[in-house]
Amino acid sequence: MFAVIKAGGKQYRVVAEDVIRIDRVAVEPGNVIEFGEVLLLGGDKPAVGVPTVAGATVAGEVLQHTRGDKVIAFKKRRRKNSRRKRGFRHDFSVIRITEILTDGAKPQATPPARPKKEPKPKLEGEAAEAQAAKKAKKPAAKPRVKATAKPATKAKKK
Repeated sequence: MFAVIKAGGKQYRVVAEDVIRIDRVAVEPGNVIEFGEVLLLGGDKPAVGVPTVAGATVAGEVLQHTRGDKVIAFKKRRRKNSRRKRGFRHDFSVIRITEILTDGAKPQATPPARPKKEPKPKLEGEAAEAQAAKKAKKPAAKPRVKATAKPATKAKKK
C-alpha cells in the first residue's frame, strides 16, 4: 500500500519504511510525526481524497535534521565595481515512514523497534583457512624504479 502525502507545500509518494527528506519540522529526532493531509491511498482498493482522504494518516519517525548543499547567489553589475555574493543552505528533516493508517487509527507513540542486522557468522575449519590463504596471496607491490635523467637536447641553430 502506498500513500501520497502533503508536507511543506509539496507532495510525496510514500510506502512503509521509505526515507524521505522534507522541509524542516519542529520535532526532535527520535520522535513520531503524523501527516494528516493524505491526498491518495493506493493498493488493492485505491482511495482518492476530495481534497484529502477521510480518516487516513501517515506516521513517520524523525531520523535527523540536516542541511542541503550550498547555493551561491552571485550578482554582478558590469563596469560598476558592484558584486554581491550570498550563500544559502536549505534546512531539511530526514523522516522514515513507519506506517500508513486508515479508518481513523492513531499511530504508535514511540517508533517501532527496528530489527538489527545479524553479524556474519565466523567461518570455521577449511573455509576459514581458504579465506586466510586468499588474503595472504596478495601480490607484492612492484618496487619503484627511478627514472634515468633525460639526455640533454641539442642546441638550436640560429
